[in-house]
Amino acid sequence: MTTVIQSLRDIGQSYDALFCDLWGCLHDGTKALPEAVAALQDYRAAGKTVVLLTNSPRPRASVAAQLEQLGAPDSCYDLIISSGDAAQMAMAAGQFGRRVYHIGPERDLAFFSDGDGNPYDIERVSLEEAEGIVCTGLFDDRSETAEDYRATVLYGKTKGLKLLCANPDIVVDVGDLRIYCAGAIAEAYANAGGKSYYFGKPHPPIYALARDRLAELTGLPAQSADILCIGDGIGTDIAGAMGEELDSVFVTGGLAATETGTSKDGGPDEQLLADFLSEAKMAPRYAMPFLR
Repeated sequence: MTTVIQSLRDIGQSYDALFCDLWGCLHDGTKALPEAVAALQDYRAAGKTVVLLTNSPRPRASVAAQLEQLGAPDSCYDLIISSGDAAQMAMAAGQFGRRVYHIGPERDLAFFSDGDGNPYDIERVSLEEAEGIVCTGLFDDRSETAEDYRATVLYGKTKGLKLLCANPDIVVDVGDLRIYCAGAIAEAYANAGGKSYYFGKPHPPIYALARDRLAELTGLPAQSADILCIGDGIGTDIAGAMGEELDSVFVTGGLAATETGTSKDGGPDEQLLADFLSEAKMAPRYAMPFLR
């Protein structure tokens, strides 16, 4: 049964490391959330380790720059592991060909270069010339949905192209605006009979990378019992934690705020939360309204 808590302090000291989501937990897409920043800073002050685990398609250096712009200081985390990091490794190895069609906005072009800004041996070409598809997002996520990519999906599937999904999220909230992500296109591609490959939450590659980087940082094996996952995505953060046999905290005030009866005035509603988790077939160990 999921236990509702009110703050990270209620349980945090039982774990040596956090795998913490960004969007919906640490920031809302427009600004860092002060209570969340303070909670992570307090956790680190106790000698614990914070790993920010994000489905952002951007490599960790770009994520760090974005966090700074949003007002989240580097004092609230130790490491950043992104879906982009894990997906880059597969792309750079040529698993999707050397000539790829890129679906995504210009702001994601850092995906095609390493941490020093050196471009990978990957050429971005038209769909007709491509050996594979790399999807980091929608070209215009403020106005488009996956349905706008129906022709691309059908062409790529018919041609037998593999699709690399650099961000498995279906949707995220930017302030009060809900926008679609690369995961929505990858889902449509798979539903049409194409092959989509995922590297972020809830899939194993990002967790393997996070465990390796955590062990490198601490010099100790990353034991599952010592790690707590925090996130607002029931199908990504919580599903991934359960798949990895890690304890988790479901932040109800993010993507599922309406479904769980969570607002700034209170919540979650225990019955709504129980119904939501039952329908999702998920059982996080803990839930709390907001990261704080």
